[in-house]
Amino acid sequence: MPIETIDEFEIEYEAQHLPEDEGWAAYVTVYGPSSNPMHRNGIYPTHRVAADTFFPSEQAAEEEALKIGRQLLAGHHARHT
Repeated sequence: MPIETIDEFEIEYEAQHLPEDEGWAAYVTVYGPSSNPMHRNGIYPTHRVAADTFFPSEQAAEEEALKIGRQLLAGHHARHT
């Protein structure tokens, strides 16, 4: 599962192939800073991105999940500054 790190935050994103060759689904989770290195602080739990959208490839699904993860993190920063 790919992870992008921005400052002390992590965006974990993935694509999952759907049954019946419907395509790919995109999922994202955002983690914030934690004082315990053995524990990640989830600020946005894992959820499916664009639930009604089936992506044609694994790469397309991952790109969308990462894009949404970055938007979630930008919104989080805006609310906490």
